[in-house]
Amino acid sequence: METWNALLASHVVAALFVLAIGPLQIFRRRRDRIHRTMGYLWVAAMYYVCASSFWIVTEGHFTWLHGLSAFTLMTVTLGLVSAIRGNIPAHLGNMVGSYVGIAVAFVFAVAVPGRAIPRLLADDAPTAVYVAAVVVLGVAVIFASLKLGGRSGPPARRRQTREGAAAGSNLDQPNGDAPSVLAG
Repeated sequence: METWNALLASHVVAALFVLAIGPLQIFRRRRDRIHRTMGYLWVAAMYYVCASSFWIVTEGHFTWLHGLSAFTLMTVTLGLVSAIRGNIPAHLGNMVGSYVGIAVAFVFAVAVPGRAIPRLLADDAPTAVYVAAVVVLGVAVIFASLKLGGRSGPPARRRQTREGAAAGSNLDQPNGDAPSVLAG
């Protein structure tokens, strides 16, 4: 039986963070700066959840969840490498699979009597609800900050199109910028 300590609490908070970000990443249509930034946060949290699990043992023994953690470390890494290499189907498969794995681990951690989370829910439900709400709020704030952060800064400069160049318009030169160079 686990007792609550800083490692277990941080593991649970990181796992809740991963669970909250996952659907945003999977179901959001745009794959932009927000997706990449949230993705890097998700990967870092996944690595922490998986690595920290090896120090959380039941009665001094590893369980099948530790095997899932080792497997998830591999699938998250493969998903990250796939994204960097531009292999989006492999990236999607590995990341969705990793999310399903952590969702299964979460159900097990919450549903099995005697584990730390069910004991916390039984002994101190307001604290459990508070922690979950803080994590969800944190994800919402990060997402909103990234979304609103993309709107700040100078406006994007208009680019000259081939049609504009063919018609003789020169959008760049009146304001003192260097003329556009159009590839052939």
